[in-house]
Amino acid sequence: MPTIASLDAFDRWDPSDQGDELRVHKVDLGGRTEVLLQIATRPCHRAAFLGCVMDERAESELRKAGALVLSVAPELPFDPYRLGLYTSAELLDGVGELPYEQTMDARVRDWAREAADAVGVRDGILKGLHDSAMTAALHEYVAGKRIVGIMGGHSLMRGTDGFADAARLGRTLARGGLVVGTEGGPGAMEAANLGAYLADADDEVLDKALGILAAVPDVEAAVTDWARSAFEVRGLHPAGVHSTASLGVAPWTNVYGEDPANAFVTVMAKFLTRTLEDFGVLGLANAGLVFLPGAAGTVQEIFEAAMPSYYTDGPIRPIILVGKEHWTAKLPAWDLLDALGKGRRLGARISLVDDVESAAVLLREAL
Repeated sequence: MPTIASLDAFDRWDPSDQGDELRVHKVDLGGRTEVLLQIATRPCHRAAFLGCVMDERAESELRKAGALVLSVAPELPFDPYRLGLYTSAELLDGVGELPYEQTMDARVRDWAREAADAVGVRDGILKGLHDSAMTAALHEYVAGKRIVGIMGGHSLMRGTDGFADAARLGRTLARGGLVVGTEGGPGAMEAANLGAYLADADDEVLDKALGILAAVPDVEAAVTDWARSAFEVRGLHPAGVHSTASLGVAPWTNVYGEDPANAFVTVMAKFLTRTLEDFGVLGLANAGLVFLPGAAGTVQEIFEAAMPSYYTDGPIRPIILVGKEHWTAKLPAWDLLDALGKGRRLGARISLVDDVESAAVLLREAL
C-alpha cells in the first residue's frame, strides 16, 4: 500500500494505476472534498486516512465506503501517526529551560503509565498504530547494519570507574563500525551511548565529558540537571553525532520503572507498550551482546538472550559477561549460563571476562 504524505502526492495519485489501495498520512485535505467524495463512490475497504484534515461530509462518506478514517489527536502527548524513529533532542526538547517533567519524554511516560490501567478503544488503536509504525521504522533503520547490544544496570552512577569503562567500550565498538545498541536510558546505557557519540574523540575529550557528567551523578536525585549536563557535553562536541553509531530501544514504561531517555543516543525507538524480545536490543543485536554488571533486570536479559541460542540450529551470536566477581559471586548468573552451554553449541559462544577491553577483543574476533 503506497503511503501518501503530502498534498502534491495525493493530487498525483491515480487509482487506475494503483488500484484501490491507499494510505494517506497527515495531509490537509480540506480543499479536496470533491475528490474525496468521488473516491467514496467506490469500495474503499483497503484505504486508510490517518490524521488527515477533511470535511465532515467527506469523512462520513469515506467511512460508509469502508475506508479507515482516524482523525487528528491533538490531545495526545505523542503523534500516533508518526513514521520515523525519535531523536534524544526531540524527546528532551526544552529541558534546558524547563524541568524534565515537562519534556515530551516525561509527558508520554505519564500518559503510557495511566493508559496501562485504562485506555479507551480509540486511544488503544492509536497506541497500536504508533508502535506498529515504530517497529517498521526500527527494522528499516537496522537493515544491513551490524549491531552490538550493551546491557547493564541503570543505577550505574556517573563518576564511577564502571561508567567510564562502559563509555570506553561503546567508543571502541563504534570505532570498529558497529552500531551500539542499548535501551537508551541512564547508567550503563548512557555510558555506552556516550562512548559511541564521542567515537571520533580522543581520550582528553572523553575524560572532559565524563568529568562534566560526574557533577550530576544520580539521575533519580536530579533528573533535570542530569539531562542538562548531558546537553552541556553535546554543546562542547556537536560533531560527535554519528548517524549509524548509537541506537536506543525501550518502552516508555516497564516493570523496572520508567527510565528517562539519555541525550547521547542517535536514534531511539520508544514504544508505548512493552517491547517484545524480537523488537528490542536483545533481538536486534546480530553482532553480539555484552552484559555489564547489573541486577535483576540484567540477569533476566542474560537468559532471554541465551534461550534462543540454546535451541537454535542457526548462527549464534557471542554473549559476553563482564565482571568475574559480579557474575560468579555477587550474582552467580555465569554458573547457570555456563551449565546451560555444556555440550551445546551455545557453550562456544559465551564468555566471562574481567574488563571491557577483553570484551571488545572477543567481539572483534567473532566478526
